[in-house]
This record gives sequence, C-alpha cells and structure tokens, in this order.
Amino acid sequence: MPIVCVIALVLLFSGCGGEPQTPVLEVPPAEVSSYITIVAAGDNLVHDIIYNAARVNEGEEEHFNFDPSYALIKPIIEKADIAFVNQETVMGGKQFRYSGYPVFNTPQDAGLGLINAGFDVVNHASNHVMDRGEGAVFGTMDFWEAHKEIMYLGVWRSEEQRKTERRIIEKNGIKVGFLSYTYGLNGFVLPKDKPWLVGLIDKEVMAREIKELRPHCDLLTVSMHWGNEFRHDVSETQKELALFMAELGVDLVIGHHPHVTEPVEIIRRPGGGSMVVYYSLGDLLSHTQSDWTPDTITGGLAYIKVKKTTMADKSKCTIDIAGIIPTVCHYSKERRSPFTVYPLWDYTDELASRHYKNNLTVKYLNTTALRIFGLQVMSREQYNLYETRE
Repeated sequence: MPIVCVIALVLLFSGCGGEPQTPVLEVPPAEVSSYITIVAAGDNLVHDIIYNAARVNEGEEEHFNFDPSYALIKPIIEKADIAFVNQETVMGGKQFRYSGYPVFNTPQDAGLGLINAGFDVVNHASNHVMDRGEGAVFGTMDFWEAHKEIMYLGVWRSEEQRKTERRIIEKNGIKVGFLSYTYGLNGFVLPKDKPWLVGLIDKEVMAREIKELRPHCDLLTVSMHWGNEFRHDVSETQKELALFMAELGVDLVIGHHPHVTEPVEIIRRPGGGSMVVYYSLGDLLSHTQSDWTPDTITGGLAYIKVKKTTMADKSKCTIDIAGIIPTVCHYSKERRSPFTVYPLWDYTDELASRHYKNNLTVKYLNTTALRIFGLQVMSREQYNLYETRE
C-alpha cells in the first residue's frame, strides 16, 4: 500500500489520545422533487354565430350554455394543476349589447363555460379588450371577481393594483407567476386617465414588471398577444421579443393572436437555463373567419410538465416536458349545432365530412400539426404516460 494511503488510514481511525474512533460520515441532504402540469389554450374567440348556437331560452330568461363546446377537452383541462386560456373577446355584460366581429362583446355565460371546463387562468390582454370601452373592461373584471377560483390577467382596476398585486398561483409547492401583454387595441386607445388599464407590449414596462416578479416565483410565465394573423411563420418582432424576455429570466411564453398555430422554440438563456416559447397556440373555439386557410379551426393545447428539485436550502425549477395536443373546432355545415372542440386524436373523417369547411380530412389536420410542431405533437398514449408518472 502506498505510504500516503497508510497515513490517511491511521489518521482516520486514531483520535488525539491514540484511542480508536468511529468515523463520522456526513450524509448528503436528501433531494426532494415535486411536479405540476400546466395546460394552455389559445384564442377563445366567440363570434355571434357561436353564442347564438349556444343560446338557451327558458321562459323569459335568456342564457347561453357553452359547456358542450368544451366537454371533450374537459378531462385534459381538469387534470392540469394550472389551465390557461386566452379569452380573446371582452365580456362586459348585457348592458353593452352582445356582438361579434368586428367589435365584440361576449355573453358572460361564456366565462361560466370556461370555469366549468376547468380553466384557472384567463387572459384579457388582447387586441379586442377595448372593443366596448373601459366600462366593458370593468364589467369583465366584475364577472371574474365574482368567481374567486379564477385568476384573470392583462387588465387592472387601478394603477396601484398593477404596481403591487402579484399574480401568482402556488400548486404542490411550486409558485407560478403570470404577466400579460398585447401588441395593440385595434385602433382604440386607453383612457387618458387610465394608461395602466391594459397590459401593452412596451419593453421598458415589461422589463420593470418582469424584474419585480421574478424573485417571487419559481416559474415565470408571460402571455403574449402578438404575431401576424393567419401566418404560421414567426415574425422578426416575435423573435426579438422572445430573446428580450429570455435575457430577463422568463421561463415560459404562451403566445396567441395569429388564429393559426406557430412553432415551439426552446431558447437558452444567457444566465443559464432555458425558456420555452409557444409562439402561437392558434384558436381554441372559433369559426373559420375567411377562406384563406382552414387552419383557423385547428389549435393546440400546450402541455407543460414542471419539476422543482429542492436540496437543503437550494431549489431549481425546470420544464421537463413541453408538448402539444392538437385540437379541432368542429361545427356543421348548418352552423346551428354547438361548436365543439375535439382533441385531434378523437377526430374522425366521418366528422370531417360534416364540417362546415369543405374537403377537410384528418390526414390534412395531422400533417399540418406535424409540420408546425414536429416532435412536440403528443399522442394519446404519450399523454397518458406523462399523466401517470412523476
């Protein structure tokens, strides 16, 4: 045995008085991991033809039942620890008159449909949020504040609220923070005395709000209403803003607005770690707005699995899985039956043959999903596997 090793052994087993000692071995702290799943949907775009199809008349009480629209994706939404949706249209209340394109006001019963489907986080920073003026924005907030289980994003009651209220959800020991911004307001402007009312894309404001929220959450998520309508390709502005957010330490970006799907990208952050960007999840509930493309009836549910690892007084949060469950919004040629969102894995050619959009096939929808999302597309089998393992 080499001399150095012999000396080491003597020192290990000898005390100061030469008596044998039992060595004390340090046990490394146990590593503890916890997980949550986040599901995110794109534009819930309620045209008048959609809410008229959901209309129910009982005596003189008119209301709307949107539950059938989400029934087939409800099992996916409900299982998620956090479920996000972009509510594209304002829900100010009946006093502002229900309307569709181009200036929307959606029945608040649509909000009940989202609640019943299992959504937890609802975004309102969109280009249509000011369609009926500030009164409808406050009416929308009134509705959500009557349903405390929902967190709404992108609009605020006061400047003080925007500065001080942190929108954070904690599940299974993981704190997820949310911010939200839109590129514009379709030509409408914010009230001069309320420039804080809606989250607009402004780098100076975004940097300030991201830096303030970052230390208070494990996972920082930013909702972005951006991009070019009906374009699958990512714009240079989107790419530039994505890099800007990555540099600030954002973990997850949920994109919407183009009404068609756009790719997912993983961006390495300069300070370490990665940011996942879903550039556009397309439409959740909508009807084909033009003949430009049938892709406005397709969308995607982002499926994100988050892991938090804690050891001693240190913790690390990472996104372990970032997938997509493609969806289809189905409505018949008559467009009078409920508009229904299907997971693409449940959609059939028989249903496609009855869709309002002619010559639609499951093969086309699958091909489009794979072309846009590639390996991020999840099968039913993959989803079930991810749901049953830690």
